Amino acid sequence: MTIQATRDAYGEALVELGAQNKKIVVLDADLSKSTKTSDFAKVYPERFFNLGIAEQNLLGTAAGFAASGKIPFASSFAVFAVGRAYDQIRNSIAYPHLNVKIAATHAGVTVGEDGGSHQMLEDLALMRALPGMTVIVPADGKETKQAVMAAAQYDGPVYIRLGRPKVPQLFDDNYHFQIGKSVLMADGDDVTLIATGIMVAKALEAKEILAKEGISAAVVNMSTIKPLDTEMIVKMAAKTGAIVTCEEHNIIGGLGSAVAETLAEQKPVPMERVGVNDTFGESGQPDQLLDKFGLTAVHIAQQAQKAINRKSI
Repeated sequence: MTIQATRDAYGEALVELGAQNKKIVVLDADLSKSTKTSDFAKVYPERFFNLGIAEQNLLGTAAGFAASGKIPFASSFAVFAVGRAYDQIRNSIAYPHLNVKIAATHAGVTVGEDGGSHQMLEDLALMRALPGMTVIVPADGKETKQAVMAAAQYDGPVYIRLGRPKVPQLFDDNYHFQIGKSVLMADGDDVTLIATGIMVAKALEAKEILAKEGISAAVVNMSTIKPLDTEMIVKMAAKTGAIVTCEEHNIIGGLGSAVAETLAEQKPVPMERVGVNDTFGESGQPDQLLDKFGLTAVHIAQQAQKAINRKSI
C-alpha cells in the first residue's frame, strides 16, 4: 500500500506550481521543514519568505502579497495559522476577499505527542464561519496535490487542512478533484458514511466491517467542507435513510455540523457524528489517540448501526 503524508504532497505541489506560475509566493513561520514549504524554498528562494515565529505577520504579509497581484500560500501548524492569527485572517484576508491560500499542517489529534495545546480541533469551525472562505480537507496525497492546484487557480481565500502522519493512497492518476464536489467512494443501501481527511480511509474500513454483518454502507469523501456538496448529501440521505459523519475535528462546527444543517433543512434522517466529542486533545501516539477519541473504523461501524436502528423509531 502506498502511503504519503498530505503535508509531503503539499510540498511537492508547491514546487510544481512554482514552475507553472511565477506569481506563486510561499510564506512560512519558521516551520518550513515541518510544513514542507522548504521544498519550494530550495528551488525558488527568491519567492520564499520566512516570517519567523510571528503568525499574525505571516497572514498580514500574505494579504499584502495578494493585494499586489501575487498568489501567496501561507503555511504553519493549524493551531498557529488559524488560532493565533484569526484576526488577521478575518479582517485582512476574508473581509476584503483577498486571494490568499492558507495551507495549515499538523491538524487534529494525529499531531501526537505535542499534545492538546498543538492539536487543532476547531479550525474547520472557525474557517467555515468566515464569509467567502473556501475550506478543503484532502484525504490523501493525490487529492492534496490536485486541491493545491485548484486553490491556486481559484480567485479568493482558501483554507487547506493538512496532516502530519502518512496516510493510505486512495486515488489514482485518473482522479479529478473539484472544489465543492464530493466523491462517492463506494455505494450502499443501508447507511451513508460521509467522511473527510484521514477519516475517509477509516470509513472505507468501516464499510468492510459492516458488510460482514450484512449491512450495505455507502462512503462519500467530502473533501470540500465549504462550499458543501449539499446535493450529494440529500441524494444519499434519500437513498440510504441514515447518515454518519466522520472527521478528525470537534463534532461541533465542522463536517458533522455542516451536514446536520443540510439534513435539517432539506432531508431529515437519523444521523450520528464521529469526531472528537467537545474536548481538547492530549499527548500520545497518533494511533492511541485515534482509538481513545473514537476515531476508528470500529467506532464508525458502531455509529452506523446506531443510525440504522433509529430509522425504525
